Amino acid sequence: MSFFEIVVLAVALAMDAMAVAGARGLAAKAVRARDALLIAAFFGGAQALMPALGWALGASFASRITGWGHWLTFLVLGGIGIKMIHEAVGASDDPEDQRDAAHPFGLKVLAVLAVATSIDALAAGVTLAMRNASIVRACATIGVVTAVLSFAGVYVGHRFGARVGKRLDVFGGVVLVVLAVKVLVEHFLAA
Repeated sequence: MSFFEIVVLAVALAMDAMAVAGARGLAAKAVRARDALLIAAFFGGAQALMPALGWALGASFASRITGWGHWLTFLVLGGIGIKMIHEAVGASDDPEDQRDAAHPFGLKVLAVLAVATSIDALAAGVTLAMRNASIVRACATIGVVTAVLSFAGVYVGHRFGARVGKRLDVFGGVVLVVLAVKVLVEHFLAA
Protein backbone atom coordinates (compact mmCIF):
# COMPACT_ATOMS: atom_id res chain seq x y z
CA MET A 1 0.00 0.00 0.00
CA SER A 2 1.43 3.37 -0.97
CA PHE A 3 1.76 6.23 1.51
CA PHE A 4 -0.83 8.18 -0.50
CA GLU A 5 -3.32 5.31 -0.14
CA ILE A 6 -2.65 5.19 3.61
CA VAL A 7 -3.27 8.93 3.91
CA VAL A 8 -6.53 8.62 1.93
CA LEU A 9 -7.57 5.72 4.17
CA ALA A 10 -6.64 7.74 7.26
CA VAL A 11 -8.74 10.70 6.14
CA ALA A 12 -11.71 8.47 5.36
CA LEU A 13 -11.46 6.68 8.71
CA ALA A 14 -11.14 9.99 10.54
CA MET A 15 -14.40 11.38 9.17
CA ASP A 16 -16.61 9.73 11.79
CA ALA A 17 -14.24 10.83 14.58
CA MET A 18 -14.25 14.36 13.18
CA ALA A 19 -18.05 14.36 12.99
CA VAL A 20 -18.32 13.15 16.60
CA ALA A 21 -15.75 15.76 17.67
CA GLY A 22 -17.92 18.34 15.90
CA ALA A 23 -20.95 17.13 17.82
CA ARG A 24 -18.97 17.53 21.06
CA GLY A 25 -18.14 21.09 20.00
CA LEU A 26 -21.79 21.69 19.18
CA ALA A 27 -22.87 20.41 22.61
CA ALA A 28 -20.41 22.63 24.47
CA LYS A 29 -21.31 26.12 25.59
CA ALA A 30 -17.64 27.07 25.26
CA VAL A 31 -14.66 25.28 23.77
CA ARG A 32 -11.17 25.58 25.23
CA ALA A 33 -7.97 24.43 23.55
CA ARG A 34 -7.66 21.84 26.34
CA ASP A 35 -10.99 20.30 25.27
CA ALA A 36 -9.95 20.05 21.63
CA LEU A 37 -6.56 18.58 22.61
CA LEU A 38 -8.28 16.01 24.82
CA ILE A 39 -10.51 14.89 21.96
CA ALA A 40 -7.52 14.79 19.60
CA ALA A 41 -5.58 12.59 22.05
CA PHE A 42 -8.46 10.19 22.72
CA PHE A 43 -9.65 9.85 19.12
CA GLY A 44 -6.20 9.88 17.51
CA GLY A 45 -4.88 7.38 20.04
CA ALA A 46 -7.78 4.97 19.57
CA GLN A 47 -7.58 5.26 15.78
CA ALA A 48 -3.84 4.53 15.93
CA LEU A 49 -4.21 1.44 18.14
CA MET A 50 -7.19 -0.24 16.48
CA PRO A 51 -5.57 -0.86 13.07
CA ALA A 52 -2.65 -2.53 14.86
CA LEU A 53 -5.09 -4.92 16.54
CA GLY A 54 -6.84 -5.57 13.23
CA TRP A 55 -3.49 -6.03 11.49
CA ALA A 56 -2.44 -8.61 14.10
CA LEU A 57 -5.68 -10.51 13.55
CA GLY A 58 -5.37 -10.24 9.77
CA ALA A 59 -1.71 -11.25 9.74
CA SER A 60 -2.50 -14.40 11.71
CA PHE A 61 -4.70 -15.75 8.93
CA ALA A 62 -3.33 -13.86 5.90
CA SER A 63 -1.42 -16.85 4.53
CA ARG A 64 -4.61 -18.91 4.46
CA ILE A 65 -6.49 -16.43 2.30
CA THR A 66 -3.75 -15.00 0.10
CA GLY A 67 -5.71 -15.48 -3.14
CA TRP A 68 -8.77 -13.84 -1.63
CA GLY A 69 -7.13 -10.78 -0.07
CA HIS A 70 -8.37 -8.36 -2.73
CA TRP A 71 -11.94 -9.57 -2.23
CA LEU A 72 -11.65 -9.29 1.54
CA THR A 73 -10.24 -5.77 1.21
CA PHE A 74 -13.04 -4.85 -1.18
CA LEU A 75 -15.71 -6.23 1.16
CA VAL A 76 -14.31 -4.73 4.36
CA LEU A 77 -13.55 -1.24 3.03
CA GLY A 78 -16.70 -1.18 0.90
CA GLY A 79 -18.80 -2.42 3.80
CA ILE A 80 -17.37 0.18 6.17
CA GLY A 81 -17.97 2.90 3.58
CA ILE A 82 -21.57 1.86 2.93
CA LYS A 83 -22.19 1.61 6.69
CA MET A 84 -20.84 5.14 7.20
CA ILE A 85 -23.03 6.51 4.40
CA HIS A 86 -26.09 4.66 5.69
CA GLU A 87 -25.59 5.90 9.25
CA ALA A 88 -25.02 9.48 8.08
CA VAL A 89 -28.12 9.51 5.90
CA GLY A 90 -30.21 7.99 8.71
CA ALA A 91 -28.91 10.35 11.41
CA SER A 92 -31.24 12.86 12.96
CA ASP A 93 -31.11 16.47 11.79
CA ASP A 94 -32.51 17.78 15.07
CA PRO A 95 -29.76 19.71 16.91
CA GLU A 96 -31.43 18.83 20.22
CA ASP A 97 -30.77 15.14 19.50
CA GLN A 98 -27.07 15.93 19.18
CA ARG A 99 -26.76 17.82 22.46
CA ASP A 100 -25.55 15.87 25.44
CA ALA A 101 -26.77 16.49 28.96
CA ALA A 102 -23.43 15.28 30.34
CA HIS A 103 -20.27 17.34 30.07
CA PRO A 104 -19.34 16.97 26.38
CA PHE A 105 -15.64 16.59 27.21
CA GLY A 106 -15.91 14.19 30.16
CA LEU A 107 -13.23 11.49 30.20
CA LYS A 108 -15.71 8.58 30.33
CA VAL A 109 -17.74 9.99 27.45
CA LEU A 110 -14.61 10.57 25.36
CA ALA A 111 -13.26 7.07 26.05
CA VAL A 112 -16.50 5.45 24.89
CA LEU A 113 -16.71 7.68 21.81
CA ALA A 114 -13.06 7.04 20.94
CA VAL A 115 -13.59 3.28 20.93
CA ALA A 116 -16.90 3.56 19.06
CA THR A 117 -15.42 5.72 16.30
CA SER A 118 -12.37 3.49 15.90
CA ILE A 119 -14.13 0.17 15.27
CA ASP A 120 -13.90 0.84 11.54
CA ALA A 121 -10.14 1.27 11.93
CA LEU A 122 -9.97 -2.17 13.54
CA ALA A 123 -11.57 -3.69 10.45
CA ALA A 124 -9.34 -1.62 8.17
CA GLY A 125 -6.31 -3.02 10.02
CA VAL A 126 -7.22 -6.46 8.72
CA THR A 127 -7.02 -5.13 5.17
CA LEU A 128 -3.65 -3.51 5.94
CA ALA A 129 -2.33 -6.99 6.71
CA MET A 130 -3.74 -8.33 3.43
CA ARG A 131 -2.06 -5.51 1.49
CA ASN A 132 1.30 -5.95 3.27
CA ALA A 133 1.24 -2.34 4.47
CA SER A 134 3.79 -1.04 6.95
CA ILE A 135 1.71 -1.18 10.11
CA VAL A 136 3.83 1.34 12.02
CA ARG A 137 3.58 3.91 9.23
CA ALA A 138 -0.13 3.20 8.77
CA CYS A 139 -0.99 3.44 12.48
CA ALA A 140 1.04 6.61 12.94
CA THR A 141 -0.56 8.23 9.88
CA ILE A 142 -4.08 7.22 10.86
CA GLY A 143 -3.55 8.44 14.42
CA VAL A 144 -2.05 11.79 13.46
CA VAL A 145 -4.63 12.50 10.75
CA THR A 146 -7.47 11.60 13.12
CA ALA A 147 -6.03 13.75 15.91
CA VAL A 148 -5.64 16.78 13.64
CA LEU A 149 -9.09 16.43 12.06
CA SER A 150 -10.76 15.76 15.44
CA PHE A 151 -9.09 18.83 16.93
CA ALA A 152 -10.41 20.90 14.04
CA GLY A 153 -13.79 19.15 14.25
CA VAL A 154 -14.40 20.45 17.76
CA TYR A 155 -14.07 24.03 16.54
CA VAL A 156 -15.96 23.43 13.30
CA GLY A 157 -18.83 21.86 15.24
CA HIS A 158 -18.89 24.65 17.76
CA ARG A 159 -18.83 27.29 15.05
CA PHE A 160 -21.02 25.81 12.33
CA GLY A 161 -23.19 23.31 14.17
CA ALA A 162 -24.70 20.06 13.02
CA ARG A 163 -24.86 20.96 9.31
CA VAL A 164 -21.32 19.73 8.69
CA GLY A 165 -21.19 16.41 10.61
CA LYS A 166 -23.41 14.38 8.28
CA ARG A 167 -21.54 15.51 5.18
CA LEU A 168 -18.22 14.44 6.67
CA ASP A 169 -19.49 10.91 7.31
CA VAL A 170 -20.94 10.67 3.80
CA PHE A 171 -17.65 11.92 2.33
CA GLY A 172 -15.65 9.43 4.40
CA GLY A 173 -17.94 6.59 3.33
CA VAL A 174 -17.65 7.50 -0.33
CA VAL A 175 -13.85 7.62 -0.09
CA LEU A 176 -13.75 4.14 1.47
CA VAL A 177 -16.03 2.72 -1.23
CA VAL A 178 -13.80 4.29 -3.91
CA LEU A 179 -10.70 2.75 -2.26
CA ALA A 180 -12.45 -0.64 -2.18
CA VAL A 181 -13.32 -0.46 -5.88
CA LYS A 182 -9.77 0.69 -6.69
CA VAL A 183 -8.33 -2.44 -5.00
CA LEU A 184 -10.62 -4.68 -7.04
CA VAL A 185 -9.90 -2.85 -10.32
CA GLU A 186 -6.13 -3.06 -9.69
CA HIS A 187 -6.45 -6.81 -9.09
CA PHE A 188 -8.34 -7.40 -12.34
CA LEU A 189 -5.99 -5.18 -14.36
CA ALA A 190 -2.96 -7.02 -12.99
CA ALA A 191 -4.43 -10.43 -13.82
